[in-house]
Amino acid sequence: MTYENSTPAPASPLVLGAMMFGTRIDEETSFALLDRFVERGGEWIDTADCYAFWASKDGRGGDSERVIGRWLAARPGVRQRVRIATKVGAEPLWAGSWPRVRAGLSRRAVADAGSLDRLGVDSVDLLWLHQEDRATPIEETVDTVAGLVASGAVRRVGASNHPAWRIERARSHAAATGTRPIDALQLNATYLRARPGTLPEGVVHPFGLLSDEQRDIAQAYRMEVWAYTPLLTGAYDDPAKPIPPVYDHPGSTRRLAALDDVARDTGATRGQVVLAWLVAQGIRPILGGSKPYQLEAALDGVTLALTDEHLARLAVAG
Repeated sequence: MTYENSTPAPASPLVLGAMMFGTRIDEETSFALLDRFVERGGEWIDTADCYAFWASKDGRGGDSERVIGRWLAARPGVRQRVRIATKVGAEPLWAGSWPRVRAGLSRRAVADAGSLDRLGVDSVDLLWLHQEDRATPIEETVDTVAGLVASGAVRRVGASNHPAWRIERARSHAAATGTRPIDALQLNATYLRARPGTLPEGVVHPFGLLSDEQRDIAQAYRMEVWAYTPLLTGAYDDPAKPIPPVYDHPGSTRRLAALDDVARDTGATRGQVVLAWLVAQGIRPILGGSKPYQLEAALDGVTLALTDEHLARLAVAG
């Protein structure tokens, strides 16, 4: 397959999450998902240097980046159609060492991550600081990433699973040194809201759940917000997957009823309404699905046009 001289489809706000590519999702399926994503206007592909160490044979990450690299090499012209986002900082130093011992965000760790080699590219469009590293001054990390931006190896910088105060400190240092600031946040976010003081299953980072404070700083600085696990791994629509217990409270009952109402009005699924609602909030959802039908449904969902009445109904339910 070649993408040279082909006409791109209108750009989609959906991000394709490649976490399990090369481990639980085989290469053939990964290639098929990537191809279809691009055919339908998908641009952003999200991965990490540590994906997916918990599912790999050697307990280390890198499989996802390597699969994407082989796909890019096999698809002439596609690099001009897609944007690659990867993360650094959460790779275990040896099999079984995570979370106690991980690479972190020191100058050496960022420089030694090796993502460009695995991806087979000269640069990435967005480098995420995967999770905060209190052992490393954030100023050191900012200066290190600034060097990568200056060299052309990185175009933009984002932070995933960081508290708002660390983002403010990082941006202040970037402003003081005249370097590119963090301009995007990646956090767990969906339409339902977890009970205060709880984290959904799979959110292992203390600051991984989108908070009002993180949302506020993103709005103040006009930073992009990306949402991982927006569909609760299918629980909105799959009767075999119950809504996680952290969302079991009266507010969720009202919100689920509102979702059902809007879904009936639009002929969409609950999950598609959630994706459309996130886009309407200015949040870019990440799909981590492994099946073609999941990808198709998500691509349709982000194009769903919710009316002002729909949005008001969803807001009142909160």
